[in-house]
Amino acid sequence: MGYRLGVDVGGTFTDLLLFNTSNGAFWRHKTPSTPHDSSEGILNGVTAICAKAGITTGDIDYFLHGTTVATNAVLEGKGSRVGLVTTEGYRHILQIARSFVPGGLAGWIIWPKPTPLAALEDTVTVKGRIDAEGGEVRPLDEADIRTQLDVLKAQGVEAVTVSLINAYVNGAHEARVGELAAEILPGVPVSLSHQVLPEMQEYERTLTTVANAAVRPVVGRYVSNLRDRLAAEGMTGKLSLLRSDGGLMSAQKAEEHPVNILMSGPAGGVTGAIWVGRNAGIRNILTLDVGGTSTDVALIENLEPRRQRTTEVGHLSVRASALDVKTVGAGGGSIAYVPELTKALRVGPQSAGAVPGPAAYGKGGELPTVTDANVVLGYLPENLLGGTFRLDREASTKAVQTIADALGIDLMAAARGIIDIVNENMFGALRMISVQQGYDPRHFALMGFGGAGPLHVNAIARLLGAWPAVSPVSPGVLCALGDATTRMRTETARSFSRLATQTEASELIAILAEMAAQTRGELLSDGVPEDEITTEFEVDVRYAGQAFEVPLTISAEVLEADGIAGILARFDAEHKRLFTFNMDTPHEIVNLRAVALGRALDLPAAELPKGDGNSAAAKMRDHTLWMDGREQAAVIYDRAKLRAGDVIPGPAIVCEMDSTTLIESGCVGTVDAVGNILINLA
Repeated sequence: MGYRLGVDVGGTFTDLLLFNTSNGAFWRHKTPSTPHDSSEGILNGVTAICAKAGITTGDIDYFLHGTTVATNAVLEGKGSRVGLVTTEGYRHILQIARSFVPGGLAGWIIWPKPTPLAALEDTVTVKGRIDAEGGEVRPLDEADIRTQLDVLKAQGVEAVTVSLINAYVNGAHEARVGELAAEILPGVPVSLSHQVLPEMQEYERTLTTVANAAVRPVVGRYVSNLRDRLAAEGMTGKLSLLRSDGGLMSAQKAEEHPVNILMSGPAGGVTGAIWVGRNAGIRNILTLDVGGTSTDVALIENLEPRRQRTTEVGHLSVRASALDVKTVGAGGGSIAYVPELTKALRVGPQSAGAVPGPAAYGKGGELPTVTDANVVLGYLPENLLGGTFRLDREASTKAVQTIADALGIDLMAAARGIIDIVNENMFGALRMISVQQGYDPRHFALMGFGGAGPLHVNAIARLLGAWPAVSPVSPGVLCALGDATTRMRTETARSFSRLATQTEASELIAILAEMAAQTRGELLSDGVPEDEITTEFEVDVRYAGQAFEVPLTISAEVLEADGIAGILARFDAEHKRLFTFNMDTPHEIVNLRAVALGRALDLPAAELPKGDGNSAAAKMRDHTLWMDGREQAAVIYDRAKLRAGDVIPGPAIVCEMDSTTLIESGCVGTVDAVGNILINLA
């Protein structure tokens, strides 16, 4: 008997999902997050969910965890003080950056330049130089290095980054500086750029390694604290963290390379959606993950999520593979307000969060939020979480009335206005990842999850024309489900930079084979059995002279069969889809990557008993709600009592422990074999 526990820590709730791998049975639990020390909330949840399943913590084989601890450290500027060692003459590498100024034409006039992660006074340069071919131009001067490291020691840095010019072709100098740093600054973590990101473009390489160093102490403390507390509870299983690209990495790796878990939180939802899609027979999915503070959206084509080579956190853009997830500040706790100047209704990005929360929660919140508007309109019935959580309808009405008064309209129109605006904001984010990337949203299903996703999914499917709108099983804890069902993943990169005409396929295959051996070795050392490891390759190609590349996934077999020409044909097709044209310039092969993957878990979804299409048995009570500008009669259903094939005509509300699904008038919901609700136009 094997048990896997997925744990997703959000800003408001910590979600847990325990999976029995032998029969697909699962238990779920939600517990309030404890922002001062997340491991407290996690342990409360672990104890509760083990009790539900009747097992002990010692029975858990795998503890799989998605976390926003690294993201928040960057967003809140709470990373550690980083000392940077670079080559003489390159001291201002982070200050000059890419000399890129965001915003309109005059953006530079009012753009406050973000403070680099490593301050100029904490940056030192050392003598010594490697050329672009990897040869030594000027040897290291060890006395000089010791002097410079003593400067950093006196400054009191908490982490050190070594990023020397051209280290991606030859890391010998960096390795030596790293050895001296370990000796002079004992106990201070050292990040070397040729290990974190062996790719050309020294600014990106330096920034990524500095970001890695900045979050290392924070993540290290978090992981070791969690590991100790779990061990004290008797857990002997493996602790793994979710990477930004949707794979898993061991906790030890996460402590060394935390730059790979910057987008760990949102990735869980995407991997969960893929699992649901595979079981429901839906291959093209747009995901809508609505939490209390923000909404994350992503695109999945043919059960493969779109990945990108950069992770964006706030104004920071680091080179680390991540799922292509866009985030907007619109969620259940987003606050509605009417600015004095324009008298036009705004919603978000400020959120009432977990404390004080929406007015409806009765925890002292008084400002009108999206949740309050849903309560006023009757979309959120008063008893949530199976009746353990009562909503204060009067407080919501009072809060939303302030908006109605400010706009001079009636209460229902104001509440509906708040919902329409937040839906438009989410729709805007979905357009960015579909229409603006050359995809037609009408060819995709829209899956809504997170606490508030299923409340909005029907309305947004209507805006996008993406049907069916899907409310998956246990949508509130889908991120934790994603954590529990994903596979181990590790990757390595290398710059190649050569024209395709001067490259032999055999040469590429030899380099990729060497990289594959390295990534396989990493998974083996993490305890993944040899026969479960598969390898994939990625090649970044561009037209010579372009400043950006298009990544292509390829297997060794395809490369041997089709050669370089096969890669170029695929590049041309992808370039045409993204940019609508091709060029007759020579192709250049820029970077190579090898990805090693553990076994994908073929976890079954439990099937529901078959019904006769009549959902009356699941009916809880009659209800009235406000839709299409009038009060309408609706029915509230209990999701736990629905059977496969049941049909639910809108307007209707389906309640469950961790979420609420709204089916609008003019639409109809059908329950599929494994319990997902598929909503289509009637």
